[in-house]
This record gives sequence, structure tokens and C-alpha cells, in this order.
Amino acid sequence: MKEKLLKKIVVLAMALFMLTPVFAVALPVQAVTTGWGEAANNADVNSIGNTIGLGNRDPRAIAASVINVILGFLGIIAVVIILLGGFKWMTGGGNEDKVGEAKKLIIAGVVGLVIILASWGIATFVIDNLLTATGIPPTT
Repeated sequence: MKEKLLKKIVVLAMALFMLTPVFAVALPVQAVTTGWGEAANNADVNSIGNTIGLGNRDPRAIAASVINVILGFLGIIAVVIILLGGFKWMTGGGNEDKVGEAKKLIIAGVVGLVIILASWGIATFVIDNLLTATGIPPTT
């Protein structure tokens, strides 16, 4: 019973973590109305955007930047896994079990790196074509 409750709590926490950027983007947009419910003029919108430091970038370009950063971190993790496998191999002292475990780590790291590079290529292709189709120059 406690395991199911803990699992539900973890899933809820992960869902809230994933939805935080949505709330962060949606809430400032809703706050751009005046007290009477009328839409604020452009000067007010720009001053609010400058006050809270939003910037003028296109959301698609922001998404491309976020994807690049996330894939960069994943690439670093894959390289660390490869290095860890090499370290285990070097310190294994010829023990077949340790060498086999090290080989599995290196293979997993290389496969992960290939997947990360492929996903980066696909994401870059899709986002650049999306930006070009909508009349915005690509971010690359």
C-alpha cells in the first residue's frame, strides 16, 4: 500500500516538474491585462517584459535552445559513462567479470552517444525546417 502511494507521489512530482515551464510561460501572459480586464497596450506589454526579463525571442527558437542544452548534458553523461567503463577496465586487474562489466558500460555509453547525436540531428532538422517554413531564419 505504501509503495503504491509513494509511486503516485513520485509520478505527481514528475508531472508537476514537467509542467512547470508551461506555467512559467502562461502565467506572465495572463498578467498582461489591466485591472478592468482590457488588454494592455504594446508599451505596457514591453515594459512588463523588460521588467521581468523575458526577452523578445521566438518560442520556437527558445525550444531549440532548450533542446540543444538538454542534449548537450546527455552527451556529457554518455561520455562520462564511457570514461567510467574505461576506468573500470583499467582497474579490473584482468578479472573477467570486471572487464565484462566495463565492456558493457563502454558499449552502453557509445550506443547512448549515437542515439543522442541522432536525436540532435533530427531535432535540428525539424526545428530549422519549422522556422524556415514560418518565415523565421534558422537558429544555426
